[in-house]
Amino acid sequence: MELTVYLAGQIHDDWRGEVARKAKEKNLPLVFVGPQTNHDRSDQIGEEILGKQPGNVYKDDAASDINNFRTQVLMQKSDIVIALFGEKYKQWNTAMDASTAIALNKPTIIIRPESLIHPLKELSNKANATVETVEQALDVISYIFE
Repeated sequence: MELTVYLAGQIHDDWRGEVARKAKEKNLPLVFVGPQTNHDRSDQIGEEILGKQPGNVYKDDAASDINNFRTQVLMQKSDIVIALFGEKYKQWNTAMDASTAIALNKPTIIIRPESLIHPLKELSNKANATVETVEQALDVISYIFE
């Protein structure tokens, strides 16, 4: 059995690559999908498809429509959602994706550092599992295959 995992979270470092490498080391049959990780592509996609917009609000709105479409398709096709909250970047997209996954009744694992226990307490309470490391998240998934 192969599972598809949507990796929600910031796109500014290679945490997704870390998840994929560690999953491979554990021989987990997982396929990973997620948001567009090319930040410029994500920001420009509205104008690339719809043409020049009359201002930044319209440009952002057009891009967010298309990015939300992509997220919805990939998340609905996923079996599991991992949402990583880090300390370095603002986590609005991660919070949106995690809450969307929970609303879609997708099995959801939240990864968050100890420093974010309090600000994420309600979201963590709604997720299926909350852990502090990528390794712990993969151990939760590994348990499925026992």
